[in-house]
Formats: sequence, structure tokens, C-alpha cells
Amino acid sequence: QVRLVESGGGLVQPGGSLRLSCAASGSIFSINTMRWYRQAPGKEREWVARITSGHLTNYADSVKGRFTISRDNAKNTMYLQMNSLKPEDTAVYRCNADLNTSDGSLLSYWGQGTQVTVSS
Repeated sequence: QVRLVESGGGLVQPGGSLRLSCAASGSIFSINTMRWYRQAPGKEREWVARITSGHLTNYADSVKGRFTISRDNAKNTMYLQMNSLKPEDTAVYRCNADLNTSDGSLLSYWGQGTQVTVSS
């Protein structure tokens, strides 16, 4: 019923930029905190950034100053603007959202992920 769909990933050269989107749809009453995670092959999943329903933000040290998280509550969509990309940013990026469904349940949902590859 509820799903999150990421988009915007792709191949980019070091120093380039990408903007990821995460669109939530389904029987949603409200969305609370939304987060971006990433996982590179052979590595543990890493938290990247989060944004509250009130637009307060927080970032991992590895991306601070380069990435910007934002959201459009009217569209139930979250974004991750990624600038000055480095090869170590290469990973599958997944969005996560804590939300209240229309039937009153508080649940955490995950998207399928979008591949970001930073390479020359």
C-alpha cells in the first residue's frame, strides 16, 4: 500500500552533482522524519542525512558541506542534492520514512534504492 520510490541516481564524474528524489505514495496520513542511507558493496549500511517534518536537518560527517537534504511536504517527496561527489560516495542510496498510515499505524518504510556511481 505505502511505498517509497527513489530516482535520480546514475553515473557521474568526480566533482559532479546529482539530485536524488524519494517519493512516498499510498495510504499516508503524515510523514515524520525522512532519511537517506547508502550501502557500498562489501560495506555496512551508512546513514547519510535526515530531515524532520519541521525541516530540521542533520548529516553524516562524510557528506557534511557537500550534500543537502530537503523535502516538499505537499508532494510527499524528499530530495538529496549531492555536490562535489567523490568516488567513495558510490553506493546504493535508499530512502527511509517514519510515517503514520491512514489507519493510524506508525511504521518505518524503505525504498528499493537507486545506484549512484562516481567514476571517471
